[in-house]
Amino acid sequence: MFKKKNKTNERPKIRSESELSKFGLVKSFNAAIEGILYAFKTQRNVKLHFVATALILVASVYFSITKIELILLLITIGLVLITEMINTSIEMALDFIVDRYHPLARIAKDVAAGAVLFASINAVFVGYLIFFERLKTPIITTIVKVSQRPEHVAAVALTLSVIMVVVFKVIAGRGAPLRGGFPSGHAAVAFAVWTIVTFVTKNPLITLLTLLLAVIIGISRIRMKIHSFVEVGAGALAGVGITALCLALFM
Repeated sequence: MFKKKNKTNERPKIRSESELSKFGLVKSFNAAIEGILYAFKTQRNVKLHFVATALILVASVYFSITKIELILLLITIGLVLITEMINTSIEMALDFIVDRYHPLARIAKDVAAGAVLFASINAVFVGYLIFFERLKTPIITTIVKVSQRPEHVAAVALTLSVIMVVVFKVIAGRGAPLRGGFPSGHAAVAFAVWTIVTFVTKNPLITLLTLLLAVIIGISRIRMKIHSFVEVGAGALAGVGITALCLALFM
């Protein structure tokens, strides 16, 4: 059922327990550390988990959580990292043993990935229960302050427009985040600015001039053959839609 990938058709030598003991405790720790470093260097999800861990630990110090809450956080973080590294080990072992698609290998990988998913969902719930009450007040205060300042709303709208454009480009898999692809980022920002001016100013001439500038920017992207008409139109709709939604919610 399984086919070995060993080119010499020999089983890899497995060290006995007595042979492993000769390495000593220090070398055993070094081997474990090398395994952690390998997972961190080669596995994207492990890197993300370590970054999230660092942010959560900084937040735990900032919000002065209790000792019991810190213990729960450490257990939860450890569970996520352990399951992710076990998942990596299972994937690599199966890739070594099986050199072709096999349904049982796929099931084993899916089950290991499911364990990571369960651990991650559990971590989200634990983090929510510990930090929500502490974050609720500053979040509400920030929203109130933003809603009272049009320039803050404009900054948030433009930032969200850029973020959404980059996300759409990644999903579509076309172009670079800052050049080309679907949709047009320049058109999104230009029409977002026009939407902001339309909401804020009472002067129709300024609104019309801003619209003309946005249209010119869109046409220039088409004439330079960086974007198609559809990509520019999608960017314009994204910029207007996201900005109008932010202005409707906060102003």
